Amino acid sequence: MLSNAGRSSAASSKTSTLGSKGPTTQVEFGEQKVDVPKGGYYDRYRMNPNLDEVARDPAVGPDIDFFRNIPKKLVDSRVGQIYAPNFYYRTRSVQLTFLAPLDRLQSKLPSPLEPITALPGYGLVALTFYSYLVCDNDPYNEVSLAIVVRQPGNNSYSTTQLLSSVWNRTFYGYVLALPVDTEIARVRGVYGYQFPKWLANINLEMDDDNIKADLTATDGTPDLTLGVPLPALTTIPSQSSIATNNAINKIDGKWYQVTVQTNPLLATQCLLPGNVTLSRSDGPLSKLLNELGVSTILRMDIIKDAQMVLNMPTPLKAFD
Repeated sequence: MLSNAGRSSAASSKTSTLGSKGPTTQVEFGEQKVDVPKGGYYDRYRMNPNLDEVARDPAVGPDIDFFRNIPKKLVDSRVGQIYAPNFYYRTRSVQLTFLAPLDRLQSKLPSPLEPITALPGYGLVALTFYSYLVCDNDPYNEVSLAIVVRQPGNNSYSTTQLLSSVWNRTFYGYVLALPVDTEIARVRGVYGYQFPKWLANINLEMDDDNIKADLTATDGTPDLTLGVPLPALTTIPSQSSIATNNAINKIDGKWYQVTVQTNPLLATQCLLPGNVTLSRSDGPLSKLLNELGVSTILRMDIIKDAQMVLNMPTPLKAFD
């Protein structure tokens, strides 16, 4: 357990880099000192916001009942006591789910994790670009590359598990890469969750016609570029289609599960999309996609407006 957890103090202001613009202030997170936007959500609320004030933020909107039903608590973590879970008040994302050979996927998974079988000899890989427009630790962008795995402790057939996951909107995955574009997001992910996070330049843009996204190294070296026309979107009543993603990983040598709940508000799904342009280069995610042998894009999920909750890791007893 690291010391000085959750204790934050303003120290200085300066111009920020990467994921934010404008002046920043330095705060302490665990034993790390990071810069956050001065006057932003983290600076003002330290992860424990007044939801009535949040509802008055025009960038959020008044319907935040999803969060009111999930009270925050002061909990112990690897970086000391912090308020959890983490709230993401307005987000957007585009996810591509690929087919990939099972033997390639298994080679990237630590035992006893197993890839779920989608078709004979093939499993699933999910590449997701996220843009967190308003959240407890201020705006940032993220890219996730994960292998969809069998539910720990569930011995039913892969087909049964996959159909159940689709029906219940509940999936399990092992994250191979999770670059972000702000330092506090990197520090929280690495020291709080032991996720494979590093700093990168990330963009995700959605206008009325197109989606554009790209990932480059901090020195400008290209990695991934994504382009796709924006399909027709569907307005979804709040809390009617909540999805749950469970990231399985080891923390300090023991298995844990990190649960993310997503409340989509404006979204769509496309099976076998044929108009996606994904360009790879020599960056780490491009290399991982090549090593995984990804092929057909089975599904594309686009969320232009959603709310999310990131929970703290919980011990995974299925592997005990």
